[in-house]
Amino acid sequence: MKRRSLHRAVFSAAAGYNVVWGLYSAVEPQWLFRFARMPLLNHPAIFACLGMVIGVYGIAYAEVARRPEHGFLLAAVGLLGKVLGPIGLGLLILRGEWPPATLVLCLTNDFIWWVPFSLYLYDAWPSYRSTFSAHAAGSEGASASSPAGR
Repeated sequence: MKRRSLHRAVFSAAAGYNVVWGLYSAVEPQWLFRFARMPLLNHPAIFACLGMVIGVYGIAYAEVARRPEHGFLLAAVGLLGKVLGPIGLGLLILRGEWPPATLVLCLTNDFIWWVPFSLYLYDAWPSYRSTFSAHAAGSEGASASSPAGR
């Protein structure tokens, strides 16, 4: 795989970042609201749960770092979240429901990862694509040689 060591380093960093961010947000779920000078949440467990989900993404990123040749789908799901999250936050800001200061979430959770995740997906695509043709050829060959396939 092209740039294997770079991808391993990026996803190791993403894994560590997500686990730390998730733990901090689970333990201190009001931090964003204090930072953005918003009213504190009545139900901080909701933001703590978001922290848990972000932390779990860290486990997926650790697996991509461990086996970059096999992490395309996990990384694609991660990048999709990193694109959809800012869209949702942008809508909240445009509607005046959240202040622009909350963009700090997207700076560190999303925007900085767009280029390295996209580069990884570009490099990992040929290997991922080959799993479809290999599987299709393998399953066709098996059915043709089996008694039921004759």
